[in-house]
Amino acid sequence: MTRAFVALGSNLDEPVAQIRAAFAALATLEGCRIVKTSSLYRTAPIGYLDQADFINAAVELDCALTPHRLLQGLLAIESDFGRLRTFRNAPRVLDLDLLWFEGIRLDDETLTLPHPRLHLRSFVLTPLCEIAPDLTVGELGRVDHLLARLEDQGVVRLTE
Repeated sequence: MTRAFVALGSNLDEPVAQIRAAFAALATLEGCRIVKTSSLYRTAPIGYLDQADFINAAVELDCALTPHRLLQGLLAIESDFGRLRTFRNAPRVLDLDLLWFEGIRLDDETLTLPHPRLHLRSFVLTPLCEIAPDLTVGELGRVDHLLARLEDQGVVRLTE
């Protein structure tokens, strides 16, 4: 089994419920087991600003799949949730991003690992830091150090 981390985001159709349902869907992904899930966080949109805030989270998986097979599984879950890709940074029912896959550096036409922008986004780093603060992301460094370098981006932890 290989350790992998996935970021989750939603801002349509009851996003808190969407993220919780996505946790359940990830738990049924063949060849993977959820190790940890983060709390849920409310974040302002980035890029396209004329949309509702997002709910974000992160999950740690033990995975027997290759990175590309895991990505296929994530895309299938997004599709099952009704994800439409209308334009960059558009509102979405569910977004699942493969952030990091143990022992793999990759940059091809379908997948880049580690995720190329994870070190720039507190909506990714905050939940990731909750479940894996000492995770080292290649030469970028530890997740907790990466998060400490970012300016406040308005990420707020939801109370259950």
